[in-house]
Amino acid sequence: MILLSFDIEEFDMPLEYGKHISFQDQMDISIQGTNHLLDILDKHSVKVTFFSTVVFATNASEVIQRIIQSGHELASHGYYHSKFDSSHLFSSKAALEEISGQDIKGFRMPRMMPVDENEIAKAGYMYNSSVNPTWLPGRYNNLNKPRSYNKEAGVWQLPASVSPVVRFPLFWLSFHNLPLYLYQIIARSSCKKDGYLNLYFHPWEFTDLGDKERFGLPNYVSKNSGVKMIERMDSFIQHLKDKKYPFCTISDFIQTLS
Repeated sequence: MILLSFDIEEFDMPLEYGKHISFQDQMDISIQGTNHLLDILDKHSVKVTFFSTVVFATNASEVIQRIIQSGHELASHGYYHSKFDSSHLFSSKAALEEISGQDIKGFRMPRMMPVDENEIAKAGYMYNSSVNPTWLPGRYNNLNKPRSYNKEAGVWQLPASVSPVVRFPLFWLSFHNLPLYLYQIIARSSCKKDGYLNLYFHPWEFTDLGDKERFGLPNYVSKNSGVKMIERMDSFIQHLKDKKYPFCTISDFIQTLS
């Protein structure tokens, strides 16, 4: 089972690298990227999960409606992308439900940072997908965490996929930097081991991020962005479909575990 997910948010990453980017630019870039992505998903008729901040959903209502009308799942990525309080777990869920008309069942913490599972349960979520069970220098060391789905505090935990043995992460940066054929081999081995593949990306990856003066992003972030990313994702989905892998939303997958 292939579980593709996309964290749709205000594009604030340049701020981490000392670059000013207006809120309008942050939104325009993420909206443009989300529409590119939705075009790919429409082409292949696959359903995915979008983890949205309330800020993005409030300022991109047409895109949110397109997501809903296309049959994708909407889940919570918090209220803001760069600011978090435990109260946002419930408030973001409530706001997104009002905006979308959907029952918001899942949560993902921005930047895959730690979050209290008891608070996740209190807020009423069915699942949490906020753990990358690997070591990422400067970010986190989750080598002691389960690499496959499990339950904690009554909430299903769905970690991001990693390779079976050395826990090589299959997250968005790996997709940008590995040769696509090698990424596909590792992805298939992970899916064989776990019975599913849980991968996450961002809409701004589908826009050109190569302008260092404007964005200040290192090469390993901007590599294969924009048109190249669109082409890679298109090829990757087609490859998995050719191999007869089924796709579904995360909540649909979680339902099969209950």
